[in-house]
Amino acid sequence: MLRIKDILKEIEKVAPPAIQEDFDNSGVQVGNVNQPATGALLCLDVTEAIIAEAIELGFNLVIAHHPLLFKPLRSLTGADYIERCVIEACKHDLVIYAAHTNLDNAVGGINYKLAEMLGLQNVRILSPRKGSLLKLVTFVPDESADIVRTALFNAGAGGIGDYDSCSYNSHGIGTFRASEKCNPYTGEIGEFHRENEVRIETILPSYLKTPVTRALLSVHPYEEPAYDLYALENTWNQAGSGIVGELLSEEDELLFLQRLKDILKTECIRHSPLTGRKVREIAICGGSGAFMLPEAIAYGADVFITGEVKYNDFYNVENKILLAVAGHYETEICAKDIFADIISEKFPTFAVQIANNNSNPVKYL
Repeated sequence: MLRIKDILKEIEKVAPPAIQEDFDNSGVQVGNVNQPATGALLCLDVTEAIIAEAIELGFNLVIAHHPLLFKPLRSLTGADYIERCVIEACKHDLVIYAAHTNLDNAVGGINYKLAEMLGLQNVRILSPRKGSLLKLVTFVPDESADIVRTALFNAGAGGIGDYDSCSYNSHGIGTFRASEKCNPYTGEIGEFHRENEVRIETILPSYLKTPVTRALLSVHPYEEPAYDLYALENTWNQAGSGIVGELLSEEDELLFLQRLKDILKTECIRHSPLTGRKVREIAICGGSGAFMLPEAIAYGADVFITGEVKYNDFYNVENKILLAVAGHYETEICAKDIFADIISEKFPTFAVQIANNNSNPVKYL
């Protein structure tokens, strides 16, 4: 029996909640994830029309990009659309779930999808996360090294870029003496013992500390395994803000903007004055991405695409880059397709539908 938590687990493999920004509230917003899943409705924003659509379809899961609940509710009286959505969801046993900045920051998330739609090559994170990695060091008897390494890798350690199962191994001598309270794997109680050991070093995202440590302890043969965890200053290129990629060939600025407008199906593209240069290096940060404009300029991108900026941002580019502002909704609507692909790949017979309701609150005259 497929439960809602099984669906959400697949979403979180791509967009771990741990990589969301501090201000965010991604994750389960409302409801019991242990109930059997009847279907998932996918949307950008949760509105009353979206809740009604899910109820009409007989679906009990709504997956959104934007969280319905950013702030704690002080009352639940139906005074606004947020409270009314929560009330209706509770009445009909719906689960509301959001993957927001964790989907923005993930490899394969919003910005990667936009890059794919534009046909960009050599796509990578523009501003990788910092302070998000740990190094694990442990000491294992020679004959158990393969078992321990495999368990660590299976738990998520050992990833560097597109490589997995990465570790460094050195041989040495471990020493210990077991007291009468011990049940040693090797050696005799009360006797000083030397053991040929392998020092295994590997790397892991800090949010995987608990499962990786648990995996280590579950297979390590020693009664009291020795291990160390070190915080690293290295950047983590598997998560972060924005992306940069390359067009297959240079394009005229105006033709590129027109192609962007057509691909995103937006009614207008606001942009800074044309620079008169051809464009090839494209930086993207969907939604409210103006904070990434300085990084896009510093990188040397020809174009920076985002959803919304302030008036002065158009001045601040100073002919250094072409700024293209395509709309918050328009640059993030692809979240629905990402959710659909993740779920359909893992559960091909499960009922998934992209919401018919357009939740964009911005209208164009």
